[in-house]
Amino acid sequence: MNFDDPGVMLSGVLIGAVGMGLFLYGKKSADYRALLMGVALSVLPLVAHTMLLLWGITGACATVMYVARRLG
Repeated sequence: MNFDDPGVMLSGVLIGAVGMGLFLYGKKSADYRALLMGVALSVLPLVAHTMLLLWGITGACATVMYVARRLG
């Protein structure tokens, strides 16, 4: 994570918190899609170092989650 940019740090905390919530929801409801998406969003801030990459991958994950819910 880029510690020089406060926007990236705040985004990382926000996305990580959403990932933690999805992980807990997926664990409680035995929904493996939400569980895996929660793990992905929790780990993402540790890997993505730019704001564009962080929000781009988050948007892609949200889109995949939405499409998976609509189809299944």
